[in-house]
Amino acid sequence: MKQWRAYFELSKPRLTALVILTTWLGFALAKPGVHNWLFFHTVLGSWLIASGAAVLNQYLERELDRLMHRTQNRPLPSGRVTPNGALIFGCVTSVIGALELALCVNLLTAGLAVLTLVTYLWAYTPLKTRTSLSTLIGAIPGAIPPVMGWTAATGHLSSEAAVLFAILFLWQLPHFLAIAWMYREDYARGGFPMLPVVDPDGAITSRMILLYTAVLIPVTLLPTRMGLAGFSYGIVALILGAGFFACGAFVAWKRTTFSARRLMFASILYLPLLLGCLAWAHRS
Repeated sequence: MKQWRAYFELSKPRLTALVILTTWLGFALAKPGVHNWLFFHTVLGSWLIASGAAVLNQYLERELDRLMHRTQNRPLPSGRVTPNGALIFGCVTSVIGALELALCVNLLTAGLAVLTLVTYLWAYTPLKTRTSLSTLIGAIPGAIPPVMGWTAATGHLSSEAAVLFAILFLWQLPHFLAIAWMYREDYARGGFPMLPVVDPDGAITSRMILLYTAVLIPVTLLPTRMGLAGFSYGIVALILGAGFFACGAFVAWKRTTFSARRLMFASILYLPLLLGCLAWAHRS
């Protein structure tokens, strides 16, 4: 039982829950009220791909994870899962997820899933130890799940799917920067040159947070112009965006771990509220 718990932890269930949520959003916006076998296979395949990516990422970074306090108790650094076991588990899970999407959903969605896996493992993961720009690359695979949900339901890409991608992409950047600020000493210890690590006084980091939270506001209003949601969603999106931006402004003003933590919690609250309102407004 302990071994299975370790493997479950290795799959990063909280991260994969976000993948499922955003995949569902894309599917629900494309086909409101439709929850059938196609939806089931879409969620299952997306979950397997996300889990496999999380496992393989930790396999590749297992030595670096031993150096950081926040990651040294993960299943691989702590020895609860062997490297070979993680590699096999990650590969099998990823392959099954891709086949699930290819055979039971459509090839476009499966292709997007594979693109997510490849970008995450062979672009974002190696770049994390080389450049602070890795955060931008890492936000790409994180923004693809709602697009997968849309293509699973419709079989094609669209401007609506692009807007969902943009919302998730922009949201991740202040979220990741807040976490990197909170754990900048740990990231430096592990050899990850995240922006708050190479920007000790936080001047550049705070400007980037302000930029991303500001641009996010008009982008989240685009669904109202595209017919995905009505006026009520636009009001909620504007209020949530203003609050998120205010938390980012507080980081720029104070530049403390406390302000970064508050931004991180605000980002966690912001996203489900925004997406939930978008889904509700689209159905009503």
